Amino acid sequence: MPAEWEPHASTWLAWPHFRGDWPGKFEPIPWVYAEIIRNLTRHERVDLIVNDAASEKGARKVLRLANALNKNVCFHRWPTDRVWTRDSGCTFVCSAGAPARGTAGSAKAVSGSTRFGSPTLDAIKWRFNAWAKYPNYRHDERIGSLMAKAAHANEFRADHRGKPVVLEGGSIDSNGAGVLLTTEECLLSKVQYRNPGFKQKDYEEVFANYLGIEKVLWMGRGIAGDDTHGHVDDITRFVAKRTILTMVEPNRRDENHAPLQQNLRRLKAATDQHGKSFEIVELPMPSPVVFEGRRLPASYGNFYIANGIVLVPVFNDPNDRVVLNLLSAVFSAREIIPIYSGDLIWGFGAMHCMTQQQPKVDEVPRLPR
Repeated sequence: MPAEWEPHASTWLAWPHFRGDWPGKFEPIPWVYAEIIRNLTRHERVDLIVNDAASEKGARKVLRLANALNKNVCFHRWPTDRVWTRDSGCTFVCSAGAPARGTAGSAKAVSGSTRFGSPTLDAIKWRFNAWAKYPNYRHDERIGSLMAKAAHANEFRADHRGKPVVLEGGSIDSNGAGVLLTTEECLLSKVQYRNPGFKQKDYEEVFANYLGIEKVLWMGRGIAGDDTHGHVDDITRFVAKRTILTMVEPNRRDENHAPLQQNLRRLKAATDQHGKSFEIVELPMPSPVVFEGRRLPASYGNFYIANGIVLVPVFNDPNDRVVLNLLSAVFSAREIIPIYSGDLIWGFGAMHCMTQQQPKVDEVPRLPR
């Protein structure tokens, strides 16, 4: 699984349409998407999923008005339930040409063709069940396979001991060098239970077999208000092979303080598969964002790294500038693009949740065996 900062061929997005995700606040959401697409298409293709011809027409109108419609937008007419492509879509990986191996034998490629001896684009199709929480996911469950086919990737359906593996892309983060971040709250808790009976070692076997992971760093809990029950992409992210950004909450009375401090302690004690420590950069949380009496999962950690830029959610908060300066230092070769997300976060997601990168295979470095 390549790191997010490695070269992309494309970013996948799905055009917003389900008003139930932003009740009372849907109107500004397409314009937020247009701003994101306008910035992305300066650097890479955007594969944009729309429900149908009418949806495409509406999207084109908004993009045209926002100066975001150009030749780098490629439309795909596939119905979706929601737009959180990070979670419903496939995970693109690169291989040296050999098929992925499952724990119960060789995994079966269900699309594309495997070319031995040269790097190939593969797609890991996880089972999607709407975060083990919502009933409407029939369309979204198919998106991963459609993405794989459109990208001409070999599709591998993840299974473990004969059972399909439920997983969302927001629950994992890779450094592209064999180390992965995730949380116990999301994958091991019996609340929103993805894979009943799975233990830590089961997930580690899955990550090794399908993503080439040699070591997993387990964080504890995610942030308050997280509808996914603990996705790691709101709290702790790789930004280089041995550099990790992690969210902290200085206010001891805030409910995020203790769990984020526990995660920080784990990171400071962690090493990679070679026993080397990581550089840890701390990012402050924004002030609590509350709407209709509910705390929302507002976090600067939900940024997205694309070719040449980093899209960062901001909230008209004093810490916006602090975080943007820190990220500018970390990503010195990339432009930092703030995206106002005060309305977007009412849907319980931001930049990273809505995107899924497709790596540019011929520019992803091979790892030593």
